Amino acid sequence: MSQNKNERVLLVDNSNTRTKFVLQINGQLQPCQRVLPTASITPVAVARLLRGWRYDRAEICSVVPNRVAALEDGVACPVRLLNRHSKLNIQLDYEGVATLGADRIANAMAAAALCPLPCVAVDLGTAVTFDVVVAGDPLPRFIGGVIAPGLAGMTQYLSRNTAQLPAIEPEEPQHAIGRNTSEALRAGTVYGYRGLIREILSSIEAELGDKPYVIATGGDAVLLASQLEEINAVDPLLTFRGIALAANLA
Repeated sequence: MSQNKNERVLLVDNSNTRTKFVLQINGQLQPCQRVLPTASITPVAVARLLRGWRYDRAEICSVVPNRVAALEDGVACPVRLLNRHSKLNIQLDYEGVATLGADRIANAMAAAALCPLPCVAVDLGTAVTFDVVVAGDPLPRFIGGVIAPGLAGMTQYLSRNTAQLPAIEPEEPQHAIGRNTSEALRAGTVYGYRGLIREILSSIEAELGDKPYVIATGGDAVLLASQLEEINAVDPLLTFRGIALAANLA
């Protein structure tokens, strides 16, 4: 299905924590996003959230299979799911392709279209994923990557499983040596995660034998990438750009 230039396409990024909706009109992503907690998705909730938006069809990128039916009912239009069987702008040269998340496919597609190769798409969300794309013939090749727990998961784990450590909101530490427990936790999580990202990117570069271009996205990207020279660019809409590419391919 190739895109009609006048077509209005609803793009849906159904992730573990939040589900985000964006319109693509005349081939352009619109600035307005609507967001629903993924745990709250029902057909009625989706229809209510999207009230007032007009669209012809939807492209859904989901990593939460048990919410797909409710999304399909709620958007009430022709739906296509982004997955490994979709027409893509990359080759999936990956042994675990049967379990490859649609969000990782979308990120790799967008990175392949936007970045010099080799490149790494780093998604700093509920989980942290590193997806590697290299040159290929006839299409760039997605060759795999790395998955690690997300920043929020670390802080929530500590507050749930220790008696005296509070829950904190990740933000830039004021001190490397925390002057109280919250400061110590903040330094450990933010500096620690930057160290994790730096080490993983260093190992990827060593294995590739070439320095990759690195593009970051996800809810924690702005915070964590701000002090990492290894990251070349931050694009909050990277996943949506990949979903849009899939929606526009025949």
